[in-house]
Amino acid sequence: MSTTLTLISKPDCHLCDDARAVIDEVTAQLGDQAPEREELSILDDPALFDRYWEEIPVVLINGKVHNYWRIDPVRLTRALKEAR
Repeated sequence: MSTTLTLISKPDCHLCDDARAVIDEVTAQLGDQAPEREELSILDDPALFDRYWEEIPVVLINGKVHNYWRIDPVRLTRALKEAR
């Protein structure tokens, strides 16, 4: 089973930009073991907006919330390795 990392964000969100940078760094270090990535905007999906508007950015691993607001690269790396 492959691992999927989802970033739930919105445009013009500095915390989302920070989270994206952490995700880029972590996935680059994982190389060929990096998860599949997707990014969803709360502005494109009313259900996501209702659920996450106060928590973005939100990182999901295989559909489960890993963390929100500030993303720690060490914790994210560990969680992705455990998800494999």
